[in-house]
Amino acid sequence: MSKKIAILGGGNLGQSIALGLVSTGDYQAKDVIVTRRKMHGLEELEAQGIQLTTDNVEAVSQSHLVFLCVQPKQLHGLLDEIKGVLNAHQHVIISTITGVSIDDVEDIVGADFPIIRATPNTAIAIRESMTCMATKKASDTQVEEVKSIFDVLGRSLLIEEELMAAATVLGASGIAFALRFIRAAAQGGIEMGFDADEAQAIAMQTCRGAASLLIESKRHPEAEIDRVTTPRGCTIAGLNEMEHNGMSSALIKGIVASHRKIANIKDQVS
Repeated sequence: MSKKIAILGGGNLGQSIALGLVSTGDYQAKDVIVTRRKMHGLEELEAQGIQLTTDNVEAVSQSHLVFLCVQPKQLHGLLDEIKGVLNAHQHVIISTITGVSIDDVEDIVGADFPIIRATPNTAIAIRESMTCMATKKASDTQVEEVKSIFDVLGRSLLIEEELMAAATVLGASGIAFALRFIRAAAQGGIEMGFDADEAQAIAMQTCRGAASLLIESKRHPEAEIDRVTTPRGCTIAGLNEMEHNGMSSALIKGIVASHRKIANIKDQVS
């Protein structure tokens, strides 16, 4: 690929995007530039041949796509630093910063730039991310270009920007919610007699299978649940006990609580 990609911010997400891009084979390591103030902790990227630098301006000047992967409080300083080399005809800006709107970015760099807001999750490193995207002024071609990147790194969905906070909770925070379920299931397995590794292996593969069933069949979860529950069986007994103890209610309340919390994150932007 001839067009270079700058990833400004070599934290967990920035590294995941870089490693995911290179792992597809569609992007050469030399065409991916990751910036970070301190190079410590980027050994895996270096081993892959990905370009590393502390110079955000240089990275942007060489690139076509510019991913913003810093903390919300670092946004203003970063954009002030690079806006002198940003070119509305050359660059597409992709912001992955939680709680930062397209208008927030435009307020600093100007309203002429194609800006795409995206919410990938950390599974992007293994090409299994769920990424939601929103834009106001990017062209269909530019959106397709960015979408094609996220599609090879998992699945992507174009949504209205007003739903981006909800997408962050359901898709990005959702990784943690799913992992907590796997941990709890594994703990139950240990109590029944499995050792920890066996219990976790069973729980992990079972969750992968459940998600794959829904993806492949396109059926509602309850339709698949009905296929494994029998009258007076052990599955329905377990499901009913979980519901009596508030399983679905607790999960919904947790998701809604995260959504309320994310509304306050924007206040950290300075």
